[in-house]
Amino acid sequence: MTGILGAVGLLAWACGGGSGDAGDPGSGKGGSVRNAGAVGSADPSSPPTAMPTVTVTTTATPEPKQADDGGACRKDDLVISMSTSRDAYAGAARPEFKIMVVNTGGSSCVFAKRGFDVRVTSGDDQIWSSAECRRGDPSKETLRRGIPFVETITWNRTRGCKDARPARPGTYVAVLKGHEVKKQIFRLR
Repeated sequence: MTGILGAVGLLAWACGGGSGDAGDPGSGKGGSVRNAGAVGSADPSSPPTAMPTVTVTTTATPEPKQADDGGACRKDDLVISMSTSRDAYAGAARPEFKIMVVNTGGSSCVFAKRGFDVRVTSGDDQIWSSAECRRGDPSKETLRRGIPFVETITWNRTRGCKDARPARPGTYVAVLKGHEVKKQIFRLR
């Protein structure tokens, strides 16, 4: 910054000639630069050329505010999607539901990462609910802004949680209760 200001000052001195008679050949002060803006001019009495003013401005960009990890995530700040790995599951293959959550809020927030309820239905018949089959309290995850969190929920192909009767082959629908995400349609074979 000091170098720029010094260069601007030197340029201004050279154009203005310093003191009034520093560049006058008849003054005896031997100034070799009298009228830097008029070099090569046929008329020695022409006025000096105007020089542009240089202004240097610096602005500091504030660092992004780090999150206060502690507040619960607001539903409006979360983008949630659900997908399955395939359209059909044969034999003993278990359907997996991948749920992705992205925090779009201004800071990090705390999210109950096992709080999802994937429901599998066939027609009007509810076959399975991940929330009903979950054991223990949901653990919590700190979601940083813009960094996806992925949870995979696997269905063991049984009806309910306690009787463990296998679900029959057919077409099923999986939805994420309480969230507006695309339902997943798949087949058991």
